[in-house]
Amino acid sequence: MGRRWLITGCSSGLGQALATAVARAGDELAVTARKTSDLEQLAAAWPGRVTPVPLELRDASSCEEAVRTVVDRLGGIDVLVNNAGVGLFGAVEEVSDAELRDQLETLLVGPWRLTRLVLPLMRAQGHGHVVNVSSVAGRMAFPGLAAYVAGKHALEGMSQALAAEAAPHDIRVTVIEPGMFATRYGTSLTEARHRVPAYDATNREMLEGTRGIADNPETGRPEDFADRVLDIVTADAPVPVRIPVGDDAYGFLDLAEEAARAELAAARLLVQGPHAAM
Repeated sequence: MGRRWLITGCSSGLGQALATAVARAGDELAVTARKTSDLEQLAAAWPGRVTPVPLELRDASSCEEAVRTVVDRLGGIDVLVNNAGVGLFGAVEEVSDAELRDQLETLLVGPWRLTRLVLPLMRAQGHGHVVNVSSVAGRMAFPGLAAYVAGKHALEGMSQALAAEAAPHDIRVTVIEPGMFATRYGTSLTEARHRVPAYDATNREMLEGTRGIADNPETGRPEDFADRVLDIVTADAPVPVRIPVGDDAYGFLDLAEEAARAELAAARLLVQGPHAAM
């Protein structure tokens, strides 16, 4: 029997590529976007297999209605993929309370809410898989992306706790950490309304690089991301909770791990004195 998927953020990019791969594999799936008109092409390509569902991730009633619709159409949910997301660019001093809340609603509160709605269904059926799409920014920081980084770090922390809670119920939890992929992330990146010129020298290069991700020749293909996620979900053997996807993701995270070890050593030396390393 095929799996029944609910995938958020399928109007373009990674979500659209994953939905296409899942449909091609023969599974049933519900795909979401704020406007179902953005999903018409996907549904037309896979009639009877792809169900478009409107979803405003920041609205609790919309999330509840979306889950009810998916269960009604598919009969259950075996795999939830929290993929929808958008980035906010701005230094910590530039980002307002309202902008921060909006970013966290999309990156953390919405996925948490959907997961909370789906977990009782998965427990009742005795199995399930929650896949949270994070980023290398879930383990490291980038100047100008503090709000995005905060949301992804929080998503990963929630996922690690959930993995321990859900394991006794045969529910898997996986965090996918993509590197750079050719999506609209860079071009759809919003900027904080308040600007502090003092941070231009630090953050401007990061903004320009992020805007140009899709044009970078080293940027990965969304189809490759989709294939890796499908491999992870269909794997019979246990898989790690956090899985980087993309060759550049491993390079980024190797550097982050080295920096973390160096920081820990420096902290130990500072607190415990020069004999700490002996």
